[in-house]
Amino acid sequence: MHESKRKLKVLFASAEAAPFAKMGGLGDVSGALPASLLQNYKDELDIRTILPFHEVIKKLDPPMKKIGDYAFSASDQEIECQLFVSDIDGVPVYLVDNDYINHNSPVYHGDWYLDGLKYATFSLALLEAMRYLDWKIDILHANDWHTALAPYALKTTYQNDLFYQGIKTILSIHNLPYNGWGSQDAMARLGFVPSHDQDLPDWARFTPLPLGVASADKVIAVSPGYAREILTPEYGCGMEGYLQKHSNKVMGILNGIDVNIWDPETDEQISHNFSAEAFSERVNNKLDLQKALDFVVDENIPLLTIVSRLSDQKGIPAILETLPQLLDRDWQFLLLGSGSPELEQAADQLSAEHPDRIASILKYDEVISHVLYASGDIFLMPSLYEPCGLSQMFAMRYGNLPVATETGGLADSIIDFSRDPENATGFLYEDKTAEGFLRSLTLALDTFADPGTWHKLQKNAMEADFAWKKSAAKYYDVYKSL
Repeated sequence: MHESKRKLKVLFASAEAAPFAKMGGLGDVSGALPASLLQNYKDELDIRTILPFHEVIKKLDPPMKKIGDYAFSASDQEIECQLFVSDIDGVPVYLVDNDYINHNSPVYHGDWYLDGLKYATFSLALLEAMRYLDWKIDILHANDWHTALAPYALKTTYQNDLFYQGIKTILSIHNLPYNGWGSQDAMARLGFVPSHDQDLPDWARFTPLPLGVASADKVIAVSPGYAREILTPEYGCGMEGYLQKHSNKVMGILNGIDVNIWDPETDEQISHNFSAEAFSERVNNKLDLQKALDFVVDENIPLLTIVSRLSDQKGIPAILETLPQLLDRDWQFLLLGSGSPELEQAADQLSAEHPDRIASILKYDEVISHVLYASGDIFLMPSLYEPCGLSQMFAMRYGNLPVATETGGLADSIIDFSRDPENATGFLYEDKTAEGFLRSLTLALDTFADPGTWHKLQKNAMEADFAWKKSAAKYYDVYKSL
């Protein structure tokens, strides 16, 4: 009998993974991508995820078992860790705990020294966990600044350690501006030293994300569009020179979505299920929502929706500036999200001035988000930059057509009506100003007035394929190529 084929061993390291800990897109991806890879390549891959054992995971208390305790030295201190294992959709999920992770803290403190200690320690602890398990991996797939120091440690602290020889590394960039700046004291305390890489700008030689970028064998942005954008001064955050020089190791793969959770045909969070084939039920979701909001109940009034963090980056100011200019037209607007206190206040005020047609729900709520995707006609996404964006994919899957800036993953996932009316799935605009948004939204409102065209666009959008399977195949190809 010949020996069965050896599986490729991959450790997927992240600060978040849904449903255990999710603050944003990173959590969605880290929950779904390893599961899709395992599902589609179970004979080829042994993929496991590793997370810090956050307070939110302790409260959630998923089924798990303790594997044991291990310790390692970093600089002059001994760091004692506890290791547990649980699972997400069949993927083993290791949870690492130690004193820097375990202080009843949120996933991100917002205090750079504490966050620096938490994630710099985690970057070392996850490597030491592999030694403790005696699991020799082929590939370490790190994500964002929180785990970027692990590839750097492999190239520095651990470069002569036989256990870690031959490991290839990938760093996924979900959001380049968040680079871990402020972790320097914590890094020094743990024995990290600055990089001597002359291609890195001075400030970047002791900053987590740039160190990960410089050390990784492959850098993967979360969309092809964003991979191109980070090579430019506008989006490169001071790293564009380095990324241009090393562009041979930079690529983009568009994120997917979990099409089982986000499926209008089976979604239990919405009052009326529907599909591209059985479409007539969809409008009842909107009528129910109009009723609940005390809006005029009329299917011919377009309902505009947004589910977003309230920040300048998400283009919220453009919406608040534009809607008052369109009061002579028929439409209703519902916002769901929280964030900047100033923007929350401005949204609240706009709702108070026009309670018959504008409403704001100032929190994040998973259930209500499903209702908005299923009820709205036009989904607003005027982001100044959007590495990938998942909301536009959720919206399209539910027949809610996006009006979005032509940037990053938005440009990669939406087919623009002005350019290709036959296959269009939404409306894109280049000019990232309130005027650009106004023109694009006006075109969408005009198009909504023609039900035949609108339904065709909705059908196009609902039939677009954003399943993880496609993206997982691309990641698998990268794993193999390394």
